[in-house]
Amino acid sequence: MDNSINDNIEKSEFDAREYRRKETKLEVYDWLKDLPEAQQENDLVEVRFKNTRKGYYRNTAHIKLEVGDIVAVEASPGHDIGEVTLMGHLVPLQMRKHAPKHEVELKRVYRKAKPIDIEKYEEAKAREHSTMIRARKIAEELGLNMKIGDVEYQGDGNKAIFYYIADDRVDFRQLIKVLADVFKVRIEMKQIGVRQEAGRIGGIGPCGRELCCAGWMTNFVSVATSAARYQDISLNPQKLAGQCAKLKCCLNFEVDAYVEARKKMPSKEIELETKDNIYYFFKADIFARKITYSTDKAIPANLITIDAGRAFEIIALNRRGIKPDRLERDSQQKDAPRKEYQDVVGQDSLTRFDKQKRKKKGGNNAQPHNRNEKGERTERGERNEQRSERNERRRNNNPQNNNGNIAQNNTNPPHKKRRFTPSNNNTNNEGRPNNENKPKTEQ
Repeated sequence: MDNSINDNIEKSEFDAREYRRKETKLEVYDWLKDLPEAQQENDLVEVRFKNTRKGYYRNTAHIKLEVGDIVAVEASPGHDIGEVTLMGHLVPLQMRKHAPKHEVELKRVYRKAKPIDIEKYEEAKAREHSTMIRARKIAEELGLNMKIGDVEYQGDGNKAIFYYIADDRVDFRQLIKVLADVFKVRIEMKQIGVRQEAGRIGGIGPCGRELCCAGWMTNFVSVATSAARYQDISLNPQKLAGQCAKLKCCLNFEVDAYVEARKKMPSKEIELETKDNIYYFFKADIFARKITYSTDKAIPANLITIDAGRAFEIIALNRRGIKPDRLERDSQQKDAPRKEYQDVVGQDSLTRFDKQKRKKKGGNNAQPHNRNEKGERTERGERNEQRSERNERRRNNNPQNNNGNIAQNNTNPPHKKRRFTPSNNNTNNEGRPNNENKPKTEQ
């Protein structure tokens, strides 16, 4: 009973490897791990190093490894530190894809990394940035036309790989000697392109997302300006170029769909002739199969839009020497005006949750309750008007009440307030001589 409880507790413990951070684009999902065939032992292991570098090794010592373990592997010279990213039957498939074609004897996995190995690795990694800055100054002093983009130290700190970019061939033999004397390590130089550099550094593209070369792309295919022409994109170098100053890789993503769709459209060079005019190609909506023609080559004049089927019909008629009366079909009717989208519920309004300020009654801009802001009669206003009409008819049909109201109005005339004005002693409020205030004389 106690053993089963302990087993359940061990299974429920948090495993950091399952929730580790996916930092690089070289992350591979092992979709064979749940299959019975994948449970068979395989000594091939894939190990990932700094960002874009991977290696394949043999677990000859049959160490119990799991994905996410930090291991020490064989290197020349010394050893290197990396992370296990893949095991099992999926590793040979990855080797066919990434490993070189010629067969090379695979190196071994030494052991799981010890705390001392991790400390050395962290110390070497902390020196990478300062080493890169110092190496750039040395290359500039030697007058070499190259840019050192990144530096990677081996796990034991005995070797450093310098990644550089250069337009032409560079003789860096003297540079290697100077770097070896300064940093006291073995030097290896690797040339990369500007696309690889952008992938290593990373960044945000104009679309607002992470750069494709830094997120998921591993193979870089050449991009030509013809990809932009097929998609009718303006040939503006500033908009077509990415952060690596080369044409954007995403220009190739949809070009195949445009090429296939354009095969079903008439050529831009073909002119359409009618009895009235000659029409030239102006623009086209490839996926909607709509083409717009103009009567002038240079400027848009008398633009007419037809579908691709009608264009092919006119081209066939012109080849037979027939000129139609019109560019559109005779039976073609004007498309019914599309109803504009109406937000009846008001759910698309950005201010739908704001409190509306009530307008003061009696103001100059105040609207009557019977009408809305546009001045149109509302349903509530119609009901109020109908109610007032019924009340008026009732008063007219009952003369007794009407006469009574009139008599009552006559008996109680409206009282007018008199304005008080200061008066002299000799005058009253009406401006007449005030004889009442005079003392009476005895007769």
